[in-house]
Parts: sequence; structure tokens; C-alpha cells
Amino acid sequence: MLEESSELIGLQVYTREGMFLGTVDNVVMDIEDGKVDGLFVGDTNPIMVEGSKSALVPFRWVSAVGDIVVLTHFPERVSISGDED
Repeated sequence: MLEESSELIGLQVYTREGMFLGTVDNVVMDIEDGKVDGLFVGDTNPIMVEGSKSALVPFRWVSAVGDIVVLTHFPERVSISGDED
């Protein structure tokens, strides 16, 4: 059982289909409620996230935490849009 949110940092993140997404770099906390709101996932799979950019994953998408993190949901592909000046 997870005792501290810091235990999530460094865990590998996978979709329920077994696709590697990336590694947990940081945890977003709701200080008032003392709950985890989301996970910043870095070194992301370029097949899933354009440019291997970090992605913020809502914690409600997490279905299991153990030696790895398993997500119930993640978009098939995340594209980065905007002007690059």
C-alpha cells in the first residue's frame, strides 16, 4: 500500500493495454484535502506524446499503483500545438 506520495516518483507508467507511457517525475497534490490530483510523467513515449514532452495525468485515470503505475485511460496520441517562435 502507498504510504507517501513521494513513493510514486520514479515509477514507470503504463496504459491498461500495456503501452509504456513514461516515468513519474512529480506529483501534484491538493494540500487542503491531502490527496494526489495528478502525476507529471516525463521521458514519455514519442509514439504516445509528440516530442516526448512531459504530460500531466489526472490521478483519477490511475487504476493501480505497485511496482508500476497502470492507467485506465490515456489518449491514443497527444499532439503539441501552438506557435513556435
